[in-house]
This record gives sequence, structure tokens and C-alpha cells, in this order.
Amino acid sequence: MNKACVLACENLTMRYDQGGLDVTVLKGVNLQIYSGECVAIMGASGSGKSTLLHLLGGLEKPTGGKVTLNGVNINDVNSMALAQLRNRSLGFIYQFHHLLGEFTVLENVAMPLLIGGQSVADARRNAVRLLQRVGLGHRIEHKPGELSGGERQRAAVARALINNPNVVLADEPTGNLDSKTAEQVFQLMLELNNELNVSFLIVTHDHDLASKMGKVLHMEDGVIV
Repeated sequence: MNKACVLACENLTMRYDQGGLDVTVLKGVNLQIYSGECVAIMGASGSGKSTLLHLLGGLEKPTGGKVTLNGVNINDVNSMALAQLRNRSLGFIYQFHHLLGEFTVLENVAMPLLIGGQSVADARRNAVRLLQRVGLGHRIEHKPGELSGGERQRAAVARALINNPNVVLADEPTGNLDSKTAEQVFQLMLELNNELNVSFLIVTHDHDLASKMGKVLHMEDGVIV
């Protein structure tokens, strides 16, 4: 059975004007992510990995080329339609968890559902179920500051997955954790990929983690080699 392409970019370029200098970060990147795929992107600092992730996630507009998410060219839609598409189809995990410190873990994870229009009762019920799945059922009423680093990152994984996205974009998701905790969080992501058929595109410097992915891509000087 042919798998659907859920996220793709075509001839993606990105240039910045830095103090009068024209700096080209991406030089015509082509990439396809299919449903259920686990893909790692590796490369030296400055090779363009994080910029690529930002463009794929609609956080910035490219200088040239296009990004399609579920068949929609995200550069052709207005900001409201893009926000709805991202909320429905994408999850994000960063090196730092970016949980909101004044809210409980449950409230943090339920927030994307509330933004998407789900009722408070349904959002809470769905968030509790997913937090139990990632091993945080006993921590739902705690604030992020009361959690360990690994627990905070598990909560961040739950928040990224709460809307049943097609793709999760993860930028060094275990880079802030010790090796044992990093391995546990990574194994959790692989299990959820298998259970939910969600695709993962992960930027990482960790060769051990990358080797467990279905596909490993390498970036060099703004292109995938």
C-alpha cells in the first residue's frame, strides 16, 4: 500500500540580510515525509537544519520554493488558515520544553485542543488519557517547575501529540537531557510513532538516536547530501 506524503518541500531556499551581507542558509532543499515515517536530520551547526524545520512548520516564509502540508501549499494561505492547519496537522517538540510555568501539566497539554475549539471537559479527558500513556498520570496537577527534566519533556511530547497531528517536528528533543533520560524519551517517541502512525522529523546531533530512525538525512551547507 502506498503511503501518503504528509509534508514536503520543493526547491526550498532561505536567505537573510545580515548587516548588509546576503547570507544563504538553504540552497534548494527537496524533502518528502510520508505517513508513519521516522526521519532524522543530522549535520554540523549552521548547516541549516533548524531553519529547515522552521520553514516546514510554517514559522517563517521561505525566500523561494514551497512547502506543502497535507497537499496544501502553506505559503499560499492566510495567517488564520495557516494557524488552523498547523494546529490540526503539526506537533512541535524543542530542546527546551516551552511549557507554560503558571499552568499545570494537564492544562499545558490540553491547551492545543482548547485553541482548536474542543470543550473543556473533552480536552481535559483527552489530555489525561495521553498523559497516562506517557507515564505522567500521577503528575497531571503539578506545575512544570515541579517535574524532572525527563518528565517535562514527556509532557512536551504529549502536548505535541494531543491533536493527533500527521507530523511532529522535533528540534534536538533530547539535547537537554542526560543520556539515560534521553533514551527513555526517544523510545517513547518511537512507541507513539508505531501506535499512532504519526510521522516524526527529528533534528539531532546524537548518532545513537538517529541510528534508530527509519531514515537518516545529512545536511551540509544548506542542502541535503
